[in-house]
Amino acid sequence: MTMDEFSRSPLPRKSSGNLDRTDRNATFPLRFLTRRAALAGLIVSGSLAFSRWPAVPAEAIITRTIPSTGEPLPALGLGSWITFNVGNDPELRRECVAVIEAFFRSGGRMIDSSPMYGSSQEVIGHALKTIPASTDLFAADKVWTPSGIDGPSQLEASRAFWGIARFDLLQVHNLLSWENHLPTLLAMKEAGKVRYIGITTSEGRRHAEFERVMKSQPIDFVQLTYNPVDREAEERIFPLAQDRGLAVIANRPFQQGALLERLQPHPLPAWSAEIGALSWPQLILKFIISNPAVTCAIPATSKVAHVRENMQALHGPLPDVPMRNSLASYIENL
Repeated sequence: MTMDEFSRSPLPRKSSGNLDRTDRNATFPLRFLTRRAALAGLIVSGSLAFSRWPAVPAEAIITRTIPSTGEPLPALGLGSWITFNVGNDPELRRECVAVIEAFFRSGGRMIDSSPMYGSSQEVIGHALKTIPASTDLFAADKVWTPSGIDGPSQLEASRAFWGIARFDLLQVHNLLSWENHLPTLLAMKEAGKVRYIGITTSEGRRHAEFERVMKSQPIDFVQLTYNPVDREAEERIFPLAQDRGLAVIANRPFQQGALLERLQPHPLPAWSAEIGALSWPQLILKFIISNPAVTCAIPATSKVAHVRENMQALHGPLPDVPMRNSLASYIENL
């Protein structure tokens, strides 16, 4: 862990945009969508009406089970890196509250944060107090300090920010001082102060050390970057997770928006509508959660329309292996 990695902390978000999604609604020519989709009213003047997704019963959404317990979990959660770091700005806080409320209404459970994410924890706590909090909330947070001694106090501060009795999942953020923090998390789990524990990394960093921890420590979850472009985890991490019975959280599904910006000028593959994917974000998310090793993906957004759009990826078929391979090749050759 470099000092640069430890010291980087996001500045408060200044606008309603977010780095895991472009702010433009994607527009696709009708010829790339099926007639059935068009007749279903999902196309309005050649654009997708992202803010008008039909309500679907929560029980119909795609779920995955947490291997260590068999507990079902919706296959999409909500990240908070940058997008919820809004400080005390009242307008931006209201937007975050609306996003979290829409997430719950769409059947979502897991919200993921970290002390590294600026004011995100406080903003999540504010939202949970403002809206009728879902009893099904799956609260996931992290410990992020080089000092093992400071870990317990940081975790307690995080819990107070959220305003909850306990976290469902606590993770060692980017493996920072994991040798010191995992014993603390294990002790908390044994005492009933947290239900699951795990480790995280991002952008393909430190996978070799990640594997060593997965093989040697009694953890429940791992979190790392995975999308149709960043697929290194498929080679060793995913098989190891399945062998060890570990849940997998996929972060940075859109490469903080860079992947979407690259894809938006291009039409969706012709078969996308067959699985109910009517936008690039939905197709990417369906690709991610179709991998049998993935338990949950956590896209971040600051817009209600985007969270509703994302959550629609939990409905309908998922891509099969030929479709997955076709999408990866399609993107690689753009």
